[in-house]
Amino acid sequence: MKTIGLLGGMSWESTVSYYQVLNREVGRRLGGLHSARVLLLSVDFQEIETLQHEGRWEELGHILAREASILEQAGAEFLVLCTNTMHLLAPAIETAVSIPLFHIADATASRIREAGMERVGLLGTRFTMEEPFYRSRLEDLHSIQVVVPAFQDRREIHRVIYQELTRGRIREESRAVFVRIVDGLFREGAQGVILGCTEIGLLLRQEDTPVPLFDTALIHAQEAAILALREA
Repeated sequence: MKTIGLLGGMSWESTVSYYQVLNREVGRRLGGLHSARVLLLSVDFQEIETLQHEGRWEELGHILAREASILEQAGAEFLVLCTNTMHLLAPAIETAVSIPLFHIADATASRIREAGMERVGLLGTRFTMEEPFYRSRLEDLHSIQVVVPAFQDRREIHRVIYQELTRGRIREESRAVFVRIVDGLFREGAQGVILGCTEIGLLLRQEDTPVPLFDTALIHAQEAAILALREA
């Protein structure tokens, strides 16, 4: 079993889910008391969030590259970055280490293609919805068309993520807003919707809508467990 390097804390609310899913998936596949081999480095999200909203992405790249190097030196055999938004800095991380970074968009794309879908909606922070790093990877590498909500809905999704979900606040009013947005994307031709922020799965569940949802935190962790168990 490979040792997984988790780079988390962005926010810790969803990193908890990663740890649980990884261990449950390994236990389900191997039986008994088996659990995942995990190294976790959890950052201080206040620092990260401030730099994000100040647009200081180069500085953030240096921080994540440094933390990824620590995980590699500690014995991690591949990296799992427990956040969608910070995959904007995947190139900086990949340059800093010699071990693979298991990209969250690639894991999600494999599930979308397995479901036979070619056009999906994307929810996430405004960085994920509006910057090209995520949509372009899905479109260029995986031939998956991506649609995002309208401007005001993008702003509301972003607000809920940072003011509620990253603080562990789950509000029914916000769930209703997300359901409305998902339904709107479906009416616009999306065959399913990516929950492209690892906190959204804490709020929105598949039972809340008939539209197929792709919970990136769940998918990423499950696929990372499979990767850890795969023979070299």
